[in-house]
Amino acid sequence: MRYRTLGGLKVSAVGLGAMPLSIEGRPDEARAVATVHAALDAGVTLLDTADSYHRPGEDPGHNERLLARALKSYGGDTGQVLVATKGGRGRSADGDWTVTGAPDHLKAAAEASARRLGVDAIGLYQLHKSDPAVPFKESVGALGDLLDAGTIRLAGLSNVDADQIRRAHAMLGDRLVSVQNRYSPEVRDSEPELRLCAELGLAFLPWSPLGGISRSSLDGPSRLGGGPGRFAVFADVARERGVSPQQVCLAWLTSLSPTVIPIPGASRPETIRDSAGAADLTLTAEESARLAHVPAG
Repeated sequence: MRYRTLGGLKVSAVGLGAMPLSIEGRPDEARAVATVHAALDAGVTLLDTADSYHRPGEDPGHNERLLARALKSYGGDTGQVLVATKGGRGRSADGDWTVTGAPDHLKAAAEASARRLGVDAIGLYQLHKSDPAVPFKESVGALGDLLDAGTIRLAGLSNVDADQIRRAHAMLGDRLVSVQNRYSPEVRDSEPELRLCAELGLAFLPWSPLGGISRSSLDGPSRLGGGPGRFAVFADVARERGVSPQQVCLAWLTSLSPTVIPIPGASRPETIRDSAGAADLTLTAEESARLAHVPAG
């Protein structure tokens, strides 16, 4: 496992996005715990969760409690594991995702997350999404208050634009350590944010990093236009290297910047084992050039 830096901490170059273990279609407890244990066995030390990762109508925190149980039951050393959670979103009974960025809510949510995780201080706490009904500086100010209180050790943002990153960085300084936005072969709207994070030294955590790496987009001959097969070059490189297209995709993401740490989701041990293997896959300049010419979806 290769490692990267996040807020002065050494973390695995590929993390685990734990959301699939708790939302609709989630596995049973035994398989979910086995998936987390497989990640740890593979050297993954960054686990990403959120208080809103639960089925509609459930109480917040299913995923946080699950990770706490999995870490407690793991037989190996977990001292270097960084659990990153998020607050500011919720799920209603009908499955809609809500946004609440009021400072009082964020502070109470962080305290509740710490209790569920069984920690005195959350390693990395991220504002899940900015609330259009609340001034952004007030939500970021709540992160600052949580840092000052020792409830959280490091702060991050999710689903933000470049201007918001700059504003939060001005407020929090080096205590702001990461940005988690959607980024994948298919969705690259956050290219400016990825580059800004590299400039500021912030970890960039792509969520849903395997977007586009599906059977329909990989089947057929490589092509530079849209439609089926448009990402088949990832499958081409994978066949040549004897690895999965998912590994090639994650290796491509880590090649974009030394601050990129993808967090692919997984609900099976074999899936996260394969994803973790991408940390040790180094693409050649020729392979990177081929992949760089594939247009977004």
